[in-house]
Amino acid sequence: MVKIGYLGPRGTFTKLAVDTAFNGEDKHSFDTIPECIDAVEENRIDIGVVPLENAIEGTVQLTVDYLVHQVRLPIIAEIVVPIQQHLLVDPNFSGDLSNLEEIHSHSHAIAQCHQFIHKYMPDAAINFTSSTGKAAEVVSDSDRNIAAIGNKLAAKEYGLRIYQENIHDYPNNHTRFAVLAKNEDIVKIRHDKQAEKTSLLITLPSDYAGALHQVLSAFAWRKMNLSKIESRPMKTGLGNYFFIVDVNQPYDGVLFPSVQAELEALGCKVTVLGTYPVYQMNI
Repeated sequence: MVKIGYLGPRGTFTKLAVDTAFNGEDKHSFDTIPECIDAVEENRIDIGVVPLENAIEGTVQLTVDYLVHQVRLPIIAEIVVPIQQHLLVDPNFSGDLSNLEEIHSHSHAIAQCHQFIHKYMPDAAINFTSSTGKAAEVVSDSDRNIAAIGNKLAAKEYGLRIYQENIHDYPNNHTRFAVLAKNEDIVKIRHDKQAEKTSLLITLPSDYAGALHQVLSAFAWRKMNLSKIESRPMKTGLGNYFFIVDVNQPYDGVLFPSVQAELEALGCKVTVLGTYPVYQMNI
């Protein structure tokens, strides 16, 4: 049976994505994103699912940096899931928002609900956890007046009550999850793909005027549409960056090799992080 790992514990959005995308495979939770990625690399699991980007808060930098600098696993698929954040409390809590002393959740979830917290719970202490599921677990184990921000699955898994639904600041909130595996043939997602994408890692030879323009031109004149371009530090000194580029088409034997040849002629280094289908999930 295929073993699938995800950022846990129970009740995380990653677990929700896994349950929606896959059938009854053997599923294992991990406390952190690096632990999940390492488990795929060390063959302890076959597939790892980790958050990649949120529509409101942007890239999950830990995922990208770990895949680039520590463990270079291919992205086999992308799962896009709508995100609904709710305020979760102990079922016996009978007070109002002003009585809640602390809010627990992942940093991205806290940021996604910033306006709600600022307006209705300005005096509550904020405590960051490794995941929204972990936040729900903390609340379920406590006898104090504290709350978690998480999803309906977290409320169900940990016996919490949804005090208020949909407290996120913006309605069009989605998260992209990367599906990582050494063998793409074992990844069987029970939905039809909506698109295909290729992600590239590009490093520039040096910082000179027009370098980024030349990189983008290699795609532009071939009419290759980019859905994302982001710079991240190389961690080798100030001013040294690499670029993550998402191209809205699968890797082929003509356009992509010619782009790579053109960029390498400029002194760039190009690495294909993955060419993969994109699945939109309705939760």
